[in-house]
Amino acid sequence: MLALTITCAIAPARAGVPPFADPPADKKEEPRLVTTEHEVTIDGRVIKYKATAGEVPLLSDTLKPRARIFCTTYEIPGEDPAKRPITFAFNGGPGSSSVWLHLGAIGPRRVPLGPEGMDTPPHATLVENSESWLDLTDLVFIDPVSTGYSRPVEGEDARQFHGLNEDVSSVGDFIRQYITTNKRWASPKFLAGESYGTTRAAGLAGYLQETLGIGVDGIVFISPILNFQTTDFSDSNDTAYWLYLPSYTATAWYHKKLDASVGDLNAAYEESRRFAGNEYLLALAKGDALSAKERDEIAARYARLTGVSKQFVLNNNLRLPLHRFTKELLRDQARSVGRLDARYKGIDRVAAGDAPDEDPSYSAILAPYTSALNRYVREELGFESDLNYEILTGRVHPWNFGAAGDGYVNVAGTLRRALTENPRLQVLFCSGYYDLATPTFAMDYTIDHLGLDPSLRGNIRRAYYESGHMMYVRTADLQKLKRDVTPLYLPR
Repeated sequence: MLALTITCAIAPARAGVPPFADPPADKKEEPRLVTTEHEVTIDGRVIKYKATAGEVPLLSDTLKPRARIFCTTYEIPGEDPAKRPITFAFNGGPGSSSVWLHLGAIGPRRVPLGPEGMDTPPHATLVENSESWLDLTDLVFIDPVSTGYSRPVEGEDARQFHGLNEDVSSVGDFIRQYITTNKRWASPKFLAGESYGTTRAAGLAGYLQETLGIGVDGIVFISPILNFQTTDFSDSNDTAYWLYLPSYTATAWYHKKLDASVGDLNAAYEESRRFAGNEYLLALAKGDALSAKERDEIAARYARLTGVSKQFVLNNNLRLPLHRFTKELLRDQARSVGRLDARYKGIDRVAAGDAPDEDPSYSAILAPYTSALNRYVREELGFESDLNYEILTGRVHPWNFGAAGDGYVNVAGTLRRALTENPRLQVLFCSGYYDLATPTFAMDYTIDHLGLDPSLRGNIRRAYYESGHMMYVRTADLQKLKRDVTPLYLPR
């Protein structure tokens, strides 16, 4: 895991703002875009929309192309751009394309995975997304450089895009170019990010406002990670151990590994939160000063709330890293549980071992989304490319997280400053109980340690879902997500 440090603020990755002037005609590199017309029914209303897919040059300060960014845009023709919101959406990784939010939650087409998100559809299947956000906002799905079809231009080093600050500045510059070219400076502007995309969104909130002078009206953080200390299981960091405990409890409850006395999911989760943030946290803080009696009592309570044996907890010195929990919980069934969504079960080569062979929740969605995207772009959006669409790539690594040190990547301070400088900014945090990649209690911890002035705390809302990292694969949570984001777009 990460053990790197940067300042809380995302510093500009370059000096000055690019000029708004167009380059000479003989130096222009034109976008390669395809526009098609479609319709979708949302909340009983038939909406006609325009889809534009293709590559747009990302320009340097001297207006020379640095990269070609693949993006997909959905707009409703005839709307007043000064009043019509526009949302820039992206996923994370680092190294992920925007396919998950695009074809899972927000766009007008989606991959159907059944009511609980666990079905396996026929290859390249897409259906109408009646929970699309298109009735609320125009949508721009961005694939950062080296993901999707986005690539550096010939002669440009890809490493200039592969880092925390580098990524924020390149995506931010693309957004500035987009709103300039498409005359959207007056539009209400929103960001929607998932996973590492929330790290990017927090950085963008500062970069857009402080460096480019672009105010953001709202941000949707889906499965957020702003403070990387909250998910780092290392000998020198106890934070992740107590913040993960409620998610372990929810997982054990789902797989029927808890005693009936813990009650339903909400009761079990709340009991675990109280224990994690009090007695368990204090026990971790005591370290070797914890008495044998205290150690035994803590292990017994931990076991009761996680479905593993007390002896296993003791053998792990009261600290269960994620890979051991996901392997141990269903070991008696020769199964492991998922990381992105702990409801999924994996079949490992052998039941013995310290960690799962793979993440079954990622394996379950990779092929359906990959095949659907490749078919959709060509057959419905009309864009052709011989490049491989990089769904989730390792090409971006090593990723530059900042200067080494004893701290962790933490962009929460950037978000706090953006909220303080721009009181119009409204934020929604969304998290799934069965997400073992970016757990709910870690989200709450980050929010509760922003240090916001009391007058601004009402600008933040939280939402919870009975699913995992991609909560929208479950139909009920796809619908709930739409209900939860709608107030963000209401006039104010």
